[in-house]
Amino acid sequence: MGGGLWRERFGSFFTNRWLVFVAAMWLQSCAGIGYLFGSISPVIKGSLGYNQRQVARLGVAKDLGDSVGFLAGSLCEVLPLWAALLVGALQNLVGYGWVWLVVTGRAPTLPLWAMCILIFVGTNGETYFNTVALVSCVQNFPKSRGPVVGILKGFAGLGGAILTQIYATIHSPDHASLIFMVAVGPAMVVIALMFIVRPVGGHRQVRSTDGISFTFIYSVCLLLAAYLMGVMLLEDLFNLNRTLITVFTVILLILILIPIVIPVSLSFWLEPRAPEEETLLPEPQKQEPYRLRQDSSELIFSELEDEKPKEVDLLPARERQKRIAQLQTKLFQAAAEGAVRVKRRRGPHRGEDFTLLQALIKADFWLIFFSLLLGSGSGLTVIDNLGQMSQSLGYDNTHIFVSMISIWNFLGRIGGGYFSEVIVRDYAYPRSIAMAVAQLVMAVGHFSFAMGWPGTMYVGTLLIGLGYGAHWAIVPAAASELFGLKKFGALYNFLTLANPAGSLVFSGLIASSIYDYEAEKQAHRHHSWQQNWGSIFSGMFGVDEPLKCEGAICFYLTSLIMSGFCIIAFVLSMILVYRTKIVYAHLYGKTSAPRLT
Repeated sequence: MGGGLWRERFGSFFTNRWLVFVAAMWLQSCAGIGYLFGSISPVIKGSLGYNQRQVARLGVAKDLGDSVGFLAGSLCEVLPLWAALLVGALQNLVGYGWVWLVVTGRAPTLPLWAMCILIFVGTNGETYFNTVALVSCVQNFPKSRGPVVGILKGFAGLGGAILTQIYATIHSPDHASLIFMVAVGPAMVVIALMFIVRPVGGHRQVRSTDGISFTFIYSVCLLLAAYLMGVMLLEDLFNLNRTLITVFTVILLILILIPIVIPVSLSFWLEPRAPEEETLLPEPQKQEPYRLRQDSSELIFSELEDEKPKEVDLLPARERQKRIAQLQTKLFQAAAEGAVRVKRRRGPHRGEDFTLLQALIKADFWLIFFSLLLGSGSGLTVIDNLGQMSQSLGYDNTHIFVSMISIWNFLGRIGGGYFSEVIVRDYAYPRSIAMAVAQLVMAVGHFSFAMGWPGTMYVGTLLIGLGYGAHWAIVPAAASELFGLKKFGALYNFLTLANPAGSLVFSGLIASSIYDYEAEKQAHRHHSWQQNWGSIFSGMFGVDEPLKCEGAICFYLTSLIMSGFCIIAFVLSMILVYRTKIVYAHLYGKTSAPRLT
């Protein structure tokens, strides 16, 4: 009897959706490989004798690998999720493992294009981790998409800081060992978790304690962010001994492991729920927007939306359905007399399951894409140029701002998921309004960078980090609500293409061109001074080393342009809000109209 009970509870533990969520958080902690490129690139540059322009090409390959997830999204639809995770782990191991062999001289030196391919393949492995984690958890928590996506994407943003702290404990004199850790560490974690992260019918596991569980995980996330910020500052300001660094890392690992108490307590400590509670839980299909259910033959009128008065959508649910049914009856009669035509529905409605091709012909999908491109692309421009921005303003310790923006990015993802969920849950209002607010915040951040006021680096880093991070909690959740979960992997990975596209145009063309232009102007003003420095730079780095610009003018115009792009993104997001108000009213509304109109 006792043995059977324990076996039953162990079985419920391994099919508990909170175990899947916690394992996905750990998985995402290894999906921040791209954020470590700033630490890896100097090792590659020194070992292979690259100049800065060649390193920048490796960075482009890294950005593409981090964002191009078509293969991951496609494989997740045809392979078991554990197999997709295994493919990602192998890509990560082969890509960065080969780079490590080349850097350490254990393998022949490869041309630059081949190194770019290896960086692309290795970084692309994390798109599998992202896709599997998001697909599994969004299906397991269909009515908590905002918090789930925000927390998972937050851990992906913190991955670089976590791996950096673990590497600091190893304290290897061989800096190339960081590349080895990036190749082997994530692969080991993924293989250990690949059979756990999967859909487990989580919509049938709703409990009254779920709110407390989310609050607990939010508390752990905030504690983790504050702890990492404190540890980074201590390690930067003081020369800590190895024992203390090891203690800090052990505490970090404990904080990461703490959330496991939720599935353990639900499975072993709390009494199981009565079976009759199961029938009260909402099924996934009940979250879809209203359909014209009286139309069983799936015939709809092309004129229905034109004929329906706008105030009908604001009526209580029963009255609305009654009015629509009356309008349908009149139109059927008119159709029978040849007054109007009846046509078969083409494709799904918003809120139902779309394929990628069906989504690509929808204006709402492209509104999300271009709003994300302008918003996150401008944020990534700051992240990619943060070192040069801080140097131009006279800061020496540029890595402090790199660490800070990583933490604010994390908090932006957590906060974006939380507050967007409040908006849709309490007000049945479009989640995209939260993205519009984030883009306004980023516009202010870019403007502060342009002004170059005292302390502007700290303020701008905070605002840009929060706004940029919020995008990656809000967009996946909104896309899953408007275009369904069935092809979510392909839809999400297409949207992520906005990130490298924005980086390529904004950072690769606009920011770099303006920076070089301002640097050349300064060179002409101080011709003799610049000649002396030019000879030094030529001797140390080669002729490809870019000119150095100093002062707020270096990124003044770039920051103003980025601020303008964020305003345009805000407008696009508000158009999306206007277009999807009715969809969210039916997704999350009660029996009455939503409180916000």
